[in-house]
Amino acid sequence: MDKGFPAIEEVRQAARALSGVTYRTPLQESSYINDLLGGRVFFKLENLQRSGSFKLRGAYNRIRQLTPAELKAGVVAASAGNHAQGVALAAGLVGTTAVIVMPEGASLTKIEATKAYGAEVYLHGQTFDDAFHEAERIRDRSGRVLIHAFDDPAVVAGQGTVGLEMMDERPTLDVLVVPVGGGGLISGVALAAKALNPGVKVIGVQAAGAAAMVESVRQHRLVPAESVRTIADGIAVKHPGALTFRMIEHYVDELVTVDEHDISRAILIFLERSKLLVEGAGAVGLAALLAGKVPLRNHNVATVVSGGNIDVTLLNRIIEKGLVEEGRQVQFRTVIGDRPGQLVQLLNHVARERANVLRVQHERWDPGLSPAEVRVDLVVETRDAQHVRELLDSLEAAGYVLEPKIPARS
Repeated sequence: MDKGFPAIEEVRQAARALSGVTYRTPLQESSYINDLLGGRVFFKLENLQRSGSFKLRGAYNRIRQLTPAELKAGVVAASAGNHAQGVALAAGLVGTTAVIVMPEGASLTKIEATKAYGAEVYLHGQTFDDAFHEAERIRDRSGRVLIHAFDDPAVVAGQGTVGLEMMDERPTLDVLVVPVGGGGLISGVALAAKALNPGVKVIGVQAAGAAAMVESVRQHRLVPAESVRTIADGIAVKHPGALTFRMIEHYVDELVTVDEHDISRAILIFLERSKLLVEGAGAVGLAALLAGKVPLRNHNVATVVSGGNIDVTLLNRIIEKGLVEEGRQVQFRTVIGDRPGQLVQLLNHVARERANVLRVQHERWDPGLSPAEVRVDLVVETRDAQHVRELLDSLEAAGYVLEPKIPARS
């Protein structure tokens, strides 16, 4: 099939070229997640790939095809982080220079990693699309070759090697669940998978706050998003690719969206239960499974864990919020008498309920307090939601008035 799509032979050529450059990442099962979901799920762990994501595959496959003159001129790219690292690493491997434009709000982790691979980094704009337009201007001024993050046949073919490896290792897979931003990964994976098994179902997942491709497919035309807002920065793309849009319409069976809560929960499950560090974009496949967006009954399902480059400050916020939602941490406020022994009495009560105090804060100067009162804020570690209910009910029974900022005890 022509249509300007890369062919399966181009994916196979990319696989041969990438031998010794990229890792053949594991296709791993988790008994905990299988039990949780009630099915059999495999995870293609591209978070363990060189540079921390699948992006090296497409970037290297594109850059290796540059002419000597183009290699001398160097390359330029725009990225929120993972493509940046892939291009920077690939450029160093083939002996050319790279300039990368990243949004001003890009993860500090990804910025520093890109610099460490030898690229020159510029920060511009608030979104990937802003950075991309600046990269185009640099290309026009400097003569560097623009390495697109997704809308390029050679990039798509390189990403397709992920699907080639998955189907080669486990030909009986029925459903592939793939993150979608600009569409390069799912286009390549779907092309490769369906060439090997036309019956395999391919489902794409976007963050609900960055669902331009979902809307484009719904309307059968390219529809850019007015804005993007998601912790899954690796797929926060306003403008879908023209090539990838056509490939998705042709090869992909379904697109679904997941919300931020589901993404956060998936990140936490990967971290706690599988000991895997996964970024938001890499977690959307599991998020879709957790949200019941993908059929599991009598199917062998695999999802691509596309990357692991998550900013540690964001990870910390996700962990804290997740602990509260799961009832393993609770924050509450009460007012006690400003007399010796009153705070010890409160803390002893918490201890008797087998809860662990993590933080305590006094506030005497609140205008709403009398001179004989002090407000106390506590952050307490608990076992689960039931333990939270027992602790708070016990405190109220003892006469402590808890302010309504306490999470609902449903």
